[in-house]
Amino acid sequence: MNAEKIINPPSGFTVFFAFLALIIVAIICLCTGEEAIGIVLPMIGVFFLLPGLVVVNPNESKVLTLFGKYEGTVKQDGFFWVNPFTVKKKVSLRAFNLNGQQLKVNDSIGNPIEIAAVIVWQIKDTASAVFAVENYIQYVNIQSEAAVRHLANSFPYDNLEDETATITLRGGAEQVSLLLEKELNERLDRAGIEVLEARISHLAYAPEIAHSMLQVQQATAIIAARRLIVEGAVGMVEMALIKLSEKNIVELDEERKAAMVSNLLVVLCGDRSVSPVVNTGTLYH
Repeated sequence: MNAEKIINPPSGFTVFFAFLALIIVAIICLCTGEEAIGIVLPMIGVFFLLPGLVVVNPNESKVLTLFGKYEGTVKQDGFFWVNPFTVKKKVSLRAFNLNGQQLKVNDSIGNPIEIAAVIVWQIKDTASAVFAVENYIQYVNIQSEAAVRHLANSFPYDNLEDETATITLRGGAEQVSLLLEKELNERLDRAGIEVLEARISHLAYAPEIAHSMLQVQQATAIIAARRLIVEGAVGMVEMALIKLSEKNIVELDEERKAAMVSNLLVVLCGDRSVSPVVNTGTLYH
């Protein structure tokens, strides 16, 4: 594999002015009757000087090859003159955005999901990008899709079914993005490409299970809320019994405590307003 070699060719203005000087000398020669020299000099300029002039724009480069051999890369922007027999291939050094298409894959526990990623990348080694792969843009597209598929297969969508999962696609966005960026850099290093950022842009259950999984999420949320309510209610009942006992407001036997606990739990855990009932008798008759 060819390693990138940066070259700094001479200024193109010097060669261009030399070409103009040849033209002037050729005209003088034609005027003085030296037609042979007057014809040869412009031909030298046209065939050997002008073809070597190149313009390199900012954030662009020119990869030069001479008869199949890599000569080097011009990365500095400006007007230059290089060997006129070299083949000059323009390679952009700007950052590219890849908005990946939505992929339908299975997560680590087999649930079908839809996932897509946005990837920002740029070329860091022009020689590898041009010579190591057939088409570096197509290579980025294919390897990015493979990396996203592998990432989706490695983690569950969430921990509803796998409570032991430490990283999930839905809950671990930052960690997942870092892992995706790392894997992409490993895959694209062969092509001399560096991934600047990789983010999951779309993540959802596949349509055929989306409704069922939404019901599971809702049920889980309801259970979690009820658990919190019950824990809070038990704590409040315990505190109420302790306060009544400490201040000797009323003496409660076990049956009265049970009735009080039952009433308080109904009031505190109920999902609707309760109507108080005033008891003018006793618990026994």
